[in-house]
Amino acid sequence: MSETAEVISELLESIHVDGAYRNEGLNLLEKGESRYLRDLKVNFNSTLSSEHLTAKEIGLIGLSIAVNNINKPLTDFYTRFAEENGATAEEVAEAAACASLLSSNNIFYRFRHFTQKEKYGQIPARIRMQIMVKPVTGKEFFELLSLAVSAVNGCEMCVNAHEDSLIKMGTREERIFDAVRIASLVTATGKLIY
Repeated sequence: MSETAEVISELLESIHVDGAYRNEGLNLLEKGESRYLRDLKVNFNSTLSSEHLTAKEIGLIGLSIAVNNINKPLTDFYTRFAEENGATAEEVAEAAACASLLSSNNIFYRFRHFTQKEKYGQIPARIRMQIMVKPVTGKEFFELLSLAVSAVNGCEMCVNAHEDSLIKMGTREERIFDAVRIASLVTATGKLIY
C-alpha cells in the first residue's frame, strides 16, 4: 500500500468509513499522491478537541454542519461522537433542526441583504422559528450553532446578528472562533468524504 493510500485509509477509518472506500475526489488525490491528504487528516482530527468547547458541543456543531452539507458519513460520525460525549436524542435532533432552519433563514436574509430594498424588510418573513425561543441546548449554544451554519452558508447578515447576540450574552470570542473553525474543517472534510 502506498503512503498516500495509507493516509486515506487512516482518515477514513477514523471517521468509521471502510478504509478501502474511494470516490472521485479521493481517487484524484491518491493518483496525484497529494500532500494535502496529510493536512486533511490533521485538520479533521483537530475538529475533535477544543479549549473553548466541550466534546459534546464539538459533536453537535459537527453534526449540524454535516446535516447542513448533506453528508451522511460525517452526519453518522458526529452523531455518534456527540452521543458518546453525553448528547441526548433531543440535543442531536435540535442540531439537525438548526441546520434546516438556518438554511431557510440564510437564504431569506441573504436575499434581503443583497437587494438592499426597504420594502423587503417590511414584509413579514413568515418563517416559523419556535425552536429558537427555548432551545434544548440552551440559548447561547443554539446561537453558536446558528452562527456556525450561517458562516458555512455565507450569510453576512446572519453571521453578524448571531455573533453580536453571542457577544452580548458574554460569549468569549475564542469560543465563537473555534465553532466557526470546526464548521469550516467539517465542510472541507466533507468535500472529499461523502
